[in-house]
Amino acid sequence: MRKPSLTRMFNVSISLIMILAVIGGCSGNSAEPAATGQPTASPEATQPAADSSGIPASFKAGTYTAEADGKDGKIQVEVTLDDKQTITDIKVVSQTETAGIGVEAIDKIKEQIIAGQTLKVDAVSGASESSNAILAAVEDALNQAGGDVAAFKSREVAKAGAGKTEQLTADVVVVGAGASGVSAAVSAADKGAKVILIEKTATIGGASNLSWAGKFYNSSAAVSSGLKVSVEKEISDWIVNNHWRVDAAAVRQYVTKSGETYDWLTGKGYQTTFINFGGEQLHMLPAYETRQDLLRAMLAESVEKGGGQVLTETTAKKLLTGASGEVTGVVAEKADGTTLEITGKSVVMATGGYAANKEMVKEAFGFEGVNGGLGQNIGEGLKMAWEAGAKVPDNFGGQMLHQTLARATEKLKAQYEPFQASYPLMTTYLPNFMNVGPSGARFRDEAATLTAVAAANTSAFNGAYHLVIVSKAQLDALKTKGMNGVKAPALPGMPPEFYAAFTDKFTLDNPWKDADKVFDAMAANGDGFKGNTIEELAANAGMDAVVFKEAFTKYEAAAKSGVDTEFGKAKEYLLPMGESGPYYAVIAEINNLGSVGGLLVNTKFQVLNDKRVPVKGLYAVGLESEGVLYNDTYVGNGVGLGYSFTSGRLGGEDAAAAALGK
Repeated sequence: MRKPSLTRMFNVSISLIMILAVIGGCSGNSAEPAATGQPTASPEATQPAADSSGIPASFKAGTYTAEADGKDGKIQVEVTLDDKQTITDIKVVSQTETAGIGVEAIDKIKEQIIAGQTLKVDAVSGASESSNAILAAVEDALNQAGGDVAAFKSREVAKAGAGKTEQLTADVVVVGAGASGVSAAVSAADKGAKVILIEKTATIGGASNLSWAGKFYNSSAAVSSGLKVSVEKEISDWIVNNHWRVDAAAVRQYVTKSGETYDWLTGKGYQTTFINFGGEQLHMLPAYETRQDLLRAMLAESVEKGGGQVLTETTAKKLLTGASGEVTGVVAEKADGTTLEITGKSVVMATGGYAANKEMVKEAFGFEGVNGGLGQNIGEGLKMAWEAGAKVPDNFGGQMLHQTLARATEKLKAQYEPFQASYPLMTTYLPNFMNVGPSGARFRDEAATLTAVAAANTSAFNGAYHLVIVSKAQLDALKTKGMNGVKAPALPGMPPEFYAAFTDKFTLDNPWKDADKVFDAMAANGDGFKGNTIEELAANAGMDAVVFKEAFTKYEAAAKSGVDTEFGKAKEYLLPMGESGPYYAVIAEINNLGSVGGLLVNTKFQVLNDKRVPVKGLYAVGLESEGVLYNDTYVGNGVGLGYSFTSGRLGGEDAAAAALGK
C-alpha cells in the first residue's frame, strides 16, 4: 500500500519528483522540552509563595522561548505573559510537523490554551505527539517565568455542547474520512443519496495523505503506455500465494474493477500519475500538500452539494440497531461534547483498522514493532461492528508490515547531518551484513532485505527487533569507498522520503565520512551496541553469548568459503568481518503501516455475521474489509491504497442503492 522498496532504476528516476512525507503524530508520548529562554528563570521544585492575587512572587511577565520534540522535529515557541499571568500570545517560531495533521494540531492546541488559560487540553486525535509537544513547550515557558503551572494544569475546559443531543438523518452514513471513506461518500452522493460523513480528526484523507502510490490494474493510463497485466494470471497467482485462504470473488473484483477507479479519480480532479515500476502498474498520488484540498473539493461537489454534511472532529461511539438487529445509524460525539444521533439506512465503516492499538496488535498478531500508520486507528470501529453482530474473520490479525527502521535515526539527526545520521538505517537495507535475532541466532538469507515485504515479515517472525552486525573492517571500507566498499548490489531500497534530504549524497560511491563516530554515537545513545570482541558485543546487546558466537563463526566460515550452508546466501553478498573489533549491532525494527481486515464482507461490501449472512444496513470498505484479499499478512505493492479507493467507490454505490431501494 505505502512506500514500497525501490530498485536502483527507480531511485534514479523517481527521487527528482518525490516529496518528503512524514506522519503527524500517533503515540501520545509527551516530549521533554529542551528550553532556550529569555529572560530565564529556574523552575523550583515547589511552587513559590503567591500574593493575594494568586500570582507567585517569583513570576515575571515577559516573552519566553521554549521548545519540545514533536513527531517530526523540534517545535519552538515564544510565549508572552502579562503581569496578571495571562498567556496573551503563543507564537510558533519553528516547526517541521506534517501539514494537515501536526500543523493543524499545533494551531488548535495553541488556541485552546489561550482561550481557556489552561494546559489541561486533550491531544488532537491522530496528532498526539505534535499536541503534547506544544503543551510541553508552553509549560516550560511558564516554568521559566516562575508561573503557577499547577493552576494552568488544573483548569478545566468547559465543553459548550456537553449534555446536548442533536438528531441528524441521512440515507448513507460513512464513518471515517480516509481514502475509502471519502470515496464511499462521494460515490454514494453521486447516486443520489444524502450522505453524512464523520471523521474524528480534523483531517480529511487519512493515510492517503501520507501514502506514495496505488495500484489500479490495467488502468487506461497503464494500457496506453503499453503495459498490460494478464488478469487471469494475476488472480490465479494471488489466490495461490495466499494459500487459497481468500475470497476469490473479492480478489477478482479488485483486479478487474480497480482500473476504472483511476479514471473515476481523474474525473473528480484527483489526478494520479502512472509509472512502470519494474513491470508493476503503480500510480503516484498527487503532490502531498495538495491531497487534502483535492479530497475536500470532491466532497463539496458531491456530498455537500447534494444536501449532505462532512463533520470533522466527530467521533463515532456506537452503532444504532433496530429490533431485528439491523443497523440504523451511529451515535457520535463532536469536539464540543455534543452528542449526535445520526440515523441512516446504510452505514459504511471506514475507520482504518487498529494498528495504533499496541495491545490489540500484539494479541492478534504477536507483533511488537513500530506503528507507522495513523495514531487514531485504534480499532473502535471494528469493535462497534462486532458488537452489532459482525463476524470476527478467521484470518483476523494480519498486518501491513512494509518497512525496516533503524532505532538510531532520530537521535542521530540531532547530532549529524541527515546522510550521516542515516548510516545505520542504510545497513538494514543491504544484503551484505549479518542479521541476527535478539538471541544472537542468524535467521535468514540477508538478501531478503532487498524486498520490503520479505524483509519485514522475516524479521517480525523472529522477535520485536533484529540486529545488523557491522565490523570495523566493514566500517573502514564504507569510510573509504562508500557502499561500493562493501559490494552493495544497489542503493538501499528505502522509501523516497527516507533519503529526500540527501539525494545528492545518496550514491554507492560516496564515502561514509566519520562512520565510526556515528556508530559510536548510536551505541552511546542506546539505539545500538558496541563491543571490542564478539563476546563483549553479545553481552552488551543482551544476546546469548554461546548462540551468537556459534552463528558468527558459521557466518565467517561461509564468507570465506563463499558457501552458505545454512541459508543459501549468494556468494557475492557474503562479506567477511575481518580479524578484529570493534563490532557493532544496529537495532532494526519493522514498521507496520496498518492492520489488514477485521470485518468479513461480500462483493457488495455488506458486512457478514457469524453465519456469513449480511448484517442489514452495515457496510465496510478500506483496510477493515481488506482481509478478504489476504491470508495472514499484506504482501502487495500499492494494493492497500488502490483497494481503499476502489472498495470505497464500489461500496458507496452499493450502500446508496440499498438505501434508495434501487
